[in-house]
Parts: sequence; C-alpha cells; structure tokens
Amino acid sequence: MYTYLCVEYADPANHSDSIILKYKLCQNSVVPKWIDKLTQAQAKYPIDDPTRFYGFGNIPSQIDYALTKINQCIDIINSHREIIYRRLSDINDADTLNYLHNIFEVYHGLLDQQTHEFYLSAPIKVRTALADLNIAVHRCESAARENEARHVVTYFGLPKTDQLALVDYDCFTDQYIAGTVYLNYVEIGKTLENLAVDNDHYISDEAFKPFRYYSADFLILFTDSNINRVTTKRELMKKYYNSNMDFFTAQGLEFAHPYLRPGKIPLAELDSSSLDVLQLLQTRQYVKSVKLI
Repeated sequence: MYTYLCVEYADPANHSDSIILKYKLCQNSVVPKWIDKLTQAQAKYPIDDPTRFYGFGNIPSQIDYALTKINQCIDIINSHREIIYRRLSDINDADTLNYLHNIFEVYHGLLDQQTHEFYLSAPIKVRTALADLNIAVHRCESAARENEARHVVTYFGLPKTDQLALVDYDCFTDQYIAGTVYLNYVEIGKTLENLAVDNDHYISDEAFKPFRYYSADFLILFTDSNINRVTTKRELMKKYYNSNMDFFTAQGLEFAHPYLRPGKIPLAELDSSSLDVLQLLQTRQYVKSVKLI
C-alpha cells in the first residue's frame, strides 16, 4: 500500500526553507501495524513537539539547553506544590536524573494511570511540565552519553492499547544504522536495558516496563552504533539481570525472554545514503509534515 515515509524538515523560526527526506519502508511484521497507528494518529492529533531533536550542535550548547529545560520543569512543578528537592547542575549527575525520573513516574503516573492527587489537582501548565520532565531527563542523559544525532516524533493523545506479538521481537536490533527510522518506546517506565545503563536505585518494581506496547511514535537515528558500546551495554544488562534474578524470574522472565531484548525495531531506511543529512538538518530542526506515500 505504501512504499515510503516522507518527512518534511523546516527552519524552526518560520517553518520555511523546507526539505523532504524519503525513508523506504522495511519489510517486517511490525511495519503494517505501525502504519495503521500512524494513520490513526494523523487523522486526529498533531505532532506533540516538532522540534524534538537531539545531538545537533556543539556539546556545550546542548548541555546548557538540557540543563535549562530540566530546571524550568522543576520550577513549574514546584510552583504548584514543592515535591522536588533537587536541581540539576551537572549533566553527569546520574543519581539526580534517576531521582527526577522517579518523580515523573510517581506523580505523573505510568501508562494511562494518571490518578495521583498532585496530577489531578494541578493546572495544565504543571501537568505539561510533569510530562516534559521525562523528556528533559532523557535529553540530559543523551547529552551526557552517546550524544547520538536523532529526532523523535510522538502523538501523545493516541491511546496506547495494542501490544507487540512475540514474533515481532525477532525484528529487534541493538546495532543501529544512520538514517533509519525506529519504533519508539511508549511505556512509562524502564526496560532491562534502561535499568542496566541507568543503574537506577529509585525506580519501583511496578515501573519496570518491557517494550510491549506500540503506537505511531517513531524516532530517526543519524548515527551508527558503536560496537564497543553495544557490547558494553549487553554486558551491563547481563550483570543487572543476575543481580536481580529473583525479581525477573518471579515474572517468568529468563534472560533470553523476548521481553528483555535490547534495541529497537526498524521501520524505514533513508532512501539516499549519499545525502549529508546532518548538514541539511543543522538549520531545519522542525518537523513540518509526516506523510506515507
């Protein structure tokens, strides 16, 4: 039915000077499901944040921006009622980032579980800041770690009700190729991969969430995986699993279970690898439109 995903990128200041990049759809069991979700989302919802780009520009400017965004979220949340007792001054302060992610999990709630009294009594501005706190944490982690060039497209309003089939996990890969579109994780919580990398001591048992639900959301990576980092991450996952084996086996999850696989599912690949995408997107970090053709 469709062959390409077309993404139009424009100048964020005035949405002009746009270009369109074509990504050829992959042939796997997940792509038709994702197409259906994307079609549903576009019929009803706008893109949440068309400027959600990471890994572009020099490192100091990215760090400054990430620190500013996360502390703005903290200030807005605390303006309703003080529930956060830390600020972030060092992008490498993983303990504070885990603490802030836990604030998001507790007060915002997990997927479709927005029932906390704080959230229910908060004005829209504060609810938005709670949701943005999660994004801000990941932006800080990104700037402090691999700093991969990428952008994310989400449709928050679309209900996340459908789960991947077991056969779909055969599509997962943790060796990423620049210019590839991947299915985005839509759970609120952390996978084994996240837990192992973050070394999170604040997260509750209930917030361990394998990659099960899927939606229209996707991300596009513009950096190849570093094989040494891939190997290190796999070793961290095994170590974390062994240290918490009773927790995982109580849920029927052996280390080889599909729910514990690292990585993402590819959806489409850039049609022309000869393009200097990083240069093209340097001044066009606004997603003006997304189309299937």
